[in-house]
Amino acid sequence: MKAVHVVQGTAVPLDRSDVDTDQIIPSDWLKRVERTGFEKGLFSEWRDGEDFVLNDEAYAGANILIGGPNFGTGSSREHAVWAIQQYGFDAVISPRFGPIFKNNSTKNGLVPVEVSAEVAETLMKAVQDDPSLEIMIDIKRRSLEAPAIGLEATFPLDDSVQERFLKGLDDIGITLTLDADISTFESSRPAWMPRGA
Repeated sequence: MKAVHVVQGTAVPLDRSDVDTDQIIPSDWLKRVERTGFEKGLFSEWRDGEDFVLNDEAYAGANILIGGPNFGTGSSREHAVWAIQQYGFDAVISPRFGPIFKNNSTKNGLVPVEVSAEVAETLMKAVQDDPSLEIMIDIKRRSLEAPAIGLEATFPLDDSVQERFLKGLDDIGITLTLDADISTFESSRPAWMPRGA
């Protein structure tokens, strides 16, 4: 995965609570064998409605998604994260995330920014009023800012997750940082034991 230090841009205000993974990417899309093309399925059952926020040209090109409380609840499917990323979002802001969705996000490079309900509501309203509002998410500082409205907040991010983002490490990348130790261990194993390739 690519390193993420700062996410800066505009946002889409998805003013709905309890958005589950089946609403993010309906189960019909889980039959795909490829890991691409999921952006077409993002909120596909809602996108048929003309008034759905992703259909509003005012939010075209936004790279941050603002959701209501309990975003990403429901079943475990990485496809939900893939769909959000492939649509063009680099971060999701919410007062609360489903734990499995949040974990899947951090392992795939999608930044889950968990803020207080008050901060989320303020930001949601501000973006609804002004779709061009610039937002900056700083991974190193664990901060969220919208300077035009004087909003500054921090968000929790485990040290190990912060390191994942800053260094661009997925699970395989983390394992590869231990390559020398693995090689040393493998070279010292008795000959009769199985060996890695």
